Amino acid sequence: MAPARSKRKVGEKVAKGAKVSKKDDPKDEPELEQEEAKPTEDKKEVTEVLPVQEEEKASTKEKKSTKNTVNEEKKKDVNENEKRYWLLKSEPETRLHNGVDIKFGIEDLKSKPDQTSVWDGVRNHQSRNFLRDEIKVGDQAFFYHSNCKQPGIVGIVDIVKSGYPDATQFDSKGNFYDPKSSEDNPKWFSVDVKFNRMLKRYIPLPELKDLYLQHKKNKEGALKLFGLITKPRLSVLPVTKEEFDFILTLEEK
Repeated sequence: MAPARSKRKVGEKVAKGAKVSKKDDPKDEPELEQEEAKPTEDKKEVTEVLPVQEEEKASTKEKKSTKNTVNEEKKKDVNENEKRYWLLKSEPETRLHNGVDIKFGIEDLKSKPDQTSVWDGVRNHQSRNFLRDEIKVGDQAFFYHSNCKQPGIVGIVDIVKSGYPDATQFDSKGNFYDPKSSEDNPKWFSVDVKFNRMLKRYIPLPELKDLYLQHKKNKEGALKLFGLITKPRLSVLPVTKEEFDFILTLEEK
């Protein structure tokens, strides 16, 4: 049997030296002081935010710099991909057409002011389309001597002006006059070319034809579809970069 606990009456004084349990008198427990919330200083907030803002600005600048670099690289790649190659035929030996000598070889181009000349007199519709629609400034072309004793590729020219109406079609006294053409609706177009360089050696047509036949037979090789052989009547024709680069390797042979 549990011992009975002693009880004190209400109002009874506690003996001197007696201890009082906190559980017995909860009022004696000291109240916890609540800390007053200190107002946040505006300056401190700004000071803490500024480093983040500076970091964000630096990050933004870095991103813009990276983006600009990427854009420049893309632009460079695009420009390089847009460059095209061609073959332009011209006659280096004297030949009269309607009483006019139409001779124009690469040496004639070199003798022009700034070694630059208009490439006109083209009267084939497919070649005209290339001149009008596709050949652009920055393109390069092989200068090909045609209708001569030894036809072949002799040098390289740069395209310095894109297609524009061929003035010879409007000259009623000229060699290439076309009465069906008008300045409002021109039929024929020309470009401007500038001498770049001579090839290290003359690359004759028979050599190019033999290589074409070899590549075609093997069903591989840069010249297996070479337009100079497959479309001999065109005086202006496209050349692939693979064909252009391969022909340049022939300089060393």
